Amino acid sequence: MIYDLQAVNHKIETYMKSMLFTTGLLVLSFASFGQCEEGESSVSFEITTDNWGYEVYWELTPAGESCGGPETLAWGGNSSVGCNASNAGGGYGNNTTINEGPWCLTSGETYTILSRDSYGDGGAGFTVNVETFPMFEFHASSNSETFFFEVNTPPELDGELHEITTPSTVYMGAVSISGEVKNLGSTTIESMNVNYSIDGVTMGSTNMSGLNIAPFTLMEYSHPVNWYPPAEGSYELELWITNINDNWFDSVPSNDMASKTVNVISSIPDITPSYYSNGNTFSYIEIVNSSDQVFSPMDIDFQLNGDLWVINLGTENSGGSTVRVTNPGSSGQTDLWQQDGNAWHFMSLPSGIAMGNGDSFAISPSVFDANHGNGEPFTGPSLWSTDPDVYAQPSGGNGSHLDMLHESPLSLGIAFESGNSYWVYDSFNNDIAKYNFSTDHGPGNSDHGDGEITRYQGMGLDAINSGIACHLEFDSERRWLYFVDGGNQRILRLDVTTGYIGGNPNWGPHEGLALYKKVEGFTWEEVVVSGLVEPAGIDVVGNSMVVTDHSNGDVVFYDISSMPAVEVGRLETGEPGIMGVVLGPQGRLWYCNKDLNKVVLVEPSNVVMSVDAVTNQIEPLVVYPNPAHDVITVEGNVGTIVVFDINGKEVIRDFGSRINVSGLSKGTYFIEAGLRKVAFIKE
Repeated sequence: MIYDLQAVNHKIETYMKSMLFTTGLLVLSFASFGQCEEGESSVSFEITTDNWGYEVYWELTPAGESCGGPETLAWGGNSSVGCNASNAGGGYGNNTTINEGPWCLTSGETYTILSRDSYGDGGAGFTVNVETFPMFEFHASSNSETFFFEVNTPPELDGELHEITTPSTVYMGAVSISGEVKNLGSTTIESMNVNYSIDGVTMGSTNMSGLNIAPFTLMEYSHPVNWYPPAEGSYELELWITNINDNWFDSVPSNDMASKTVNVISSIPDITPSYYSNGNTFSYIEIVNSSDQVFSPMDIDFQLNGDLWVINLGTENSGGSTVRVTNPGSSGQTDLWQQDGNAWHFMSLPSGIAMGNGDSFAISPSVFDANHGNGEPFTGPSLWSTDPDVYAQPSGGNGSHLDMLHESPLSLGIAFESGNSYWVYDSFNNDIAKYNFSTDHGPGNSDHGDGEITRYQGMGLDAINSGIACHLEFDSERRWLYFVDGGNQRILRLDVTTGYIGGNPNWGPHEGLALYKKVEGFTWEEVVVSGLVEPAGIDVVGNSMVVTDHSNGDVVFYDISSMPAVEVGRLETGEPGIMGVVLGPQGRLWYCNKDLNKVVLVEPSNVVMSVDAVTNQIEPLVVYPNPAHDVITVEGNVGTIVVFDINGKEVIRDFGSRINVSGLSKGTYFIEAGLRKVAFIKE
């Protein structure tokens, strides 16, 4: 065997010759100097550090051994930290990736990584490579942790349905069936079938070829045909993969399927004409105020479960806080105030809040430097859990935040797009930035290496000041981002489907990221250029847009069916200080007033639907018999009917209510008539 003399000499110094040596050398072979022997595998570590790399120390030992013992096989990091996690300088650099090894370890045996952190908040990430395959990933979050791994190489063929990304709560209408497939085998996946079912009934199957999913990489999947729920309620969604590389055998079939309960709720109707129609009167209902610990509220948003969230500005040193209102406006209303223990950094002076797909939310900080120092600005949006048992609870690390990226000081608003992607108004750089947290690092951790940020520059943005928000709203149906540009007294919109990745921004980044680039060649438009003094809040539903004016308390309504937008009405509250606004359940108008420390629901005396909303209230499609053998009848004021198979291929186009399906193969099909779709089964 060949031995590493440098490692051995260090062990002599560290353990005072308490270890076993043969002719002065530790009995351990190193793969870097030759091939491993039979029964051994080459193992290496890829170690990532956070902003405090010097806090890290680790050892590799056989399972069951203690730190600093005679069986220690390798170590790394700051030896002054040592097994007792003492405070010391030196060690690894900050925000770096270090490759350690490789070592020849016994195949099939279990080993441990003993991780130590001098501050006690963790921060080191460990990727264990076995024969170059990243078989295990661990992330330290406290001062002393033990991670176990078994030295085995992956099977040749193992596809995993890694995650269903379809939200757990969705609105009625088109629902995208999506997920992530991960290759856990040693062979590249070139083809496969992805299938899904609703309540046990197979609804779709996609044959995918020409793929290139390398071992231990992910591929995002979205079914080519949306699912249209027949009614509100709870549905069980299953997504699974088959026929990988034209082979029906998978080494680990237990991970081929994932399931998720999807709750379908009614969509937000457009009743904005109710707030400017002649003869209507209004009730201003105070939902929460300072007695509920609402202080300087900057923004509000609804979670899909109906809970209303309020974000309080707080102070720079204490950080902001939230008030969560359950059953808002009802007799059973309750509220919960929470503040994270590390809000001084991760939620310092929040200007906006955006709820995600049910289990997370993000905030934008209007602070210049979240570290409150005199150096470079270091702050940006942060991601949080909506679970009250996770959010604002001790994690053993850096508070309870799920992620944070630090490239947008003085951020004045935030909007949710999908997954972990959000849009931010960056008033320090006078641009719009898209943040993708990718996979969050978990409560209190600090790995930001998979974060992606793209900047949209050149629109001449200018905020009023850091105390008046410039909120944003993402129109997911039309793929436009609407946002307030307060200093220029205007509203803009950005077509997020346009543009291409360009060069490097001229500022930042302040941390290692997977992507940090400018976007060039994108389309943007002026929506409103007059009639506003201090615009702050914004929301969009259908062809209607609502904007708040902080200076006078006006709530202004616009028709955005054509550009520039047309002002169609104005609600004068007479209360300057209005900030965030949202069109919530049943289309009602809600807003927060920063100066008066309150959240208000505006209830109209009569509900008036928009023309578009009335038009969209069309009769649903009804198909019978279902399942069918020869002929189906379609009811619901139908015109042209198109039938698609589960791969999205058109198989029948007809006019009338009776369709001959006798020539179709057995399986699931979709009928489309106008904007409506319904599924049926051919037997």
